[in-house]
Amino acid sequence: MNDKTDRTDQAIDSGRREFIGVAAGVGAAMVAPGVILHAVAATPRSQPVSSDVRWGLLVDTAKCADGCSACVEACNEENGLNLQTKPERESDLKWDAQKSVWIRKVKLQDNQTGRITNLPMMCQHCEHPPCVDVCPTGASFKRADGIVMVDRHLCIGCRYCMMACPYKARSFIHDELQGQLTAVPRGKGCVESCNLCVHRRDYGEASTACVDACAAEGHHAIVFGDLKDPNSPINQKLRELPSRQIREDLELNTGVRYSGV
Repeated sequence: MNDKTDRTDQAIDSGRREFIGVAAGVGAAMVAPGVILHAVAATPRSQPVSSDVRWGLLVDTAKCADGCSACVEACNEENGLNLQTKPERESDLKWDAQKSVWIRKVKLQDNQTGRITNLPMMCQHCEHPPCVDVCPTGASFKRADGIVMVDRHLCIGCRYCMMACPYKARSFIHDELQGQLTAVPRGKGCVESCNLCVHRRDYGEASTACVDACAAEGHHAIVFGDLKDPNSPINQKLRELPSRQIREDLELNTGVRYSGV
């Protein structure tokens, strides 16, 4: 091999490295027909999840408006649930019963006074989650920061967790998905539920989709924050408002609290 060949090879290698560097730095690159890779502007988590924090929600039911579904719609859009499509030949009744729902609006009625309370119901992110206890594969787990999640790679679809959850907070994906978001991977045969917008947590964002949507509607009924930080917004509100857990008798120490119930 002569010097001219060596110089040519070096030039080709240099050009390849330059091209790779440029391609890695662009915001979006077309890698195949119809496929686009998007770069994320925010910086992802660089440190392990810590038990120094415990994420939770406080819902002020006095501010939760009857007929408002802003939190539900925002959750659906944030997590790609709005991309669900009803399979052909499936009845509306069956579809309504089986489609994934991470937040649902419910009404509670006091049997003595008849008073009706509106509230959003989602995974309660228990300190002692029954779904984790019954899962045979470890797919249901609780992170160090208190967020209860499902590992879709370990989930075998047995749905024991759905039976164990006293809040009916989990959904099962029955059909092939037509669309999903990169930040929120989902899959047929897996169980899923509210994860407190964990993708936001891991990119250092300070809120959740439901909280943002409720605030945008002017209700400000949902507060998110660190239950272990005495100065966090959620703890400031908890000092102002009497609150309780749904099904306190189960002693699950939920991460979601409600006032006015």
